[in-house]
Amino acid sequence: MERAERRRTGREGAVPSIIVIGVLLYAANVWPGWWSVPFVTPQASEAIGAVNAAWIAGLVANAVYLVAGTPALRAVGEIVVLIFGIVATVRVWEVFPFAFPAGPPDWALLVRVLLVVGIVGALIGILAQLVAFVRALMQLGRRPGPGRQAGPRWHV
Repeated sequence: MERAERRRTGREGAVPSIIVIGVLLYAANVWPGWWSVPFVTPQASEAIGAVNAAWIAGLVANAVYLVAGTPALRAVGEIVVLIFGIVATVRVWEVFPFAFPAGPPDWALLVRVLLVVGIVGALIGILAQLVAFVRALMQLGRRPGPGRQAGPRWHV
């Protein structure tokens, strides 16, 4: 298989992502709705806007990837989605709209640990996407032509 054929375009996961995000938006906001989950409190209404914004950012980003799936654009899109995700996760932490039964295990502690893991993971993801963005910019204009070897334009 040719190397160009094996290279990821950034488009192959966009349609499944759009479908999953659409289902999440529908399930949280229409049916059955966040209010029907037994351990979610009415305070969730204070966080659902940020969660919806993060999902919508992901939906829009994936729609853009379908049209123009360049690596640089994808990296920027992922950074934006990760930032929205961090904001939503912090908002859920602040509101903490959960009521768990008492006793072991300590579900509230477990959920807070998972929220921290999500924030740290998103921060790492932002760093990784910044690297991907810089690498994508460095690749611009480096397409090998006839008789030219792929590689950097500078030689020492």
